[in-house]
Amino acid sequence: MMLLIMIVNCTSYKNGKKISDIPAHSLKSISDILKDHETIIWLALKEPTQDELDLICEEFNLHFLAIEDVMHGYQRIKIEEYGEVIFTVLRTPEFKNDHLHFGDIYLFVGPQFVISIRKNTDNGFINIRERCEKEPHLLALGSGFIFYALVDTIVDRYFPIVDKLEEEFETLEEKMFQSSSSKDQIEQLYNFKQTIMRIKHTLNPLIESVGKLYGGRVPKVCSQTQEYFRDVYDHVFRLEQTVDNIRDMLVTAMQVNLNLISLRESETNKRLAAWAALIGFPTMIAGVYGMNFKHMPELEWEYSYPVILILMASLDIYLYFKFKRTGWL
Repeated sequence: MMLLIMIVNCTSYKNGKKISDIPAHSLKSISDILKDHETIIWLALKEPTQDELDLICEEFNLHFLAIEDVMHGYQRIKIEEYGEVIFTVLRTPEFKNDHLHFGDIYLFVGPQFVISIRKNTDNGFINIRERCEKEPHLLALGSGFIFYALVDTIVDRYFPIVDKLEEEFETLEEKMFQSSSSKDQIEQLYNFKQTIMRIKHTLNPLIESVGKLYGGRVPKVCSQTQEYFRDVYDHVFRLEQTVDNIRDMLVTAMQVNLNLISLRESETNKRLAAWAALIGFPTMIAGVYGMNFKHMPELEWEYSYPVILILMASLDIYLYFKFKRTGWL
């Protein structure tokens, strides 16, 4: 029962054409099937257990260090060679509850087999298998083409994620000039920056790894598919450039947001200074005439009180319109 759970699909191919599906109870005979050197097996697994991985390791003669990496999980993106077998660790992105999530994809690619193992993700590759089976002339290129199809699909899954992040950034930019809630804006921009950096940290090793699959010395299984992997490399490079542009614009947006905060504080200080001046002049005059000195001018003058009030009002009116013209009020 455990094997039935972990196997998504297992199919054999020959000369680019599907031969048959291999049921779970026949996995122990895979090594016998592989004795026909023209046969290729494409096995897809999801969340396998240690015992199931041990069985796969034995039947396909996989390196135990690579199996340990699969079991432990959370490996960095990489491509390693164990003899004629390529071991690849990739991350597939997806949004869950508006949060970016990465699933783990492990690929074993040999001259006669391709094994894909999914962990922490529900995004499978059934459509890839169907696409490859509709192109037998390409599937006849061997396991290298299946490897390309899987890597290309995983890379293409980043495009809608990056497009969505671009849209979110544009929304944040618009809000930045419409709202005065600066603290919330900074928090949103910082959270967005963390998401961008997670994408960036995934793409950097991915572009390095894919670059090993075309040009110069390439693994034997990829010798007939170098031009396909060059296309994948171009896709990753374009993604990385887009993410870099978003990151640069994000840094600029954060600086602009801080400048807007300074401008708002400056405007507030100007208004406070203006009102302080409007209150200060009458207070100063009233303070002078409120001193208890016996000999002060205008104390005995009949019109001193209304004149002083008119003077206070005139000064405040003059200052008010002066501040209004300069934009302080």
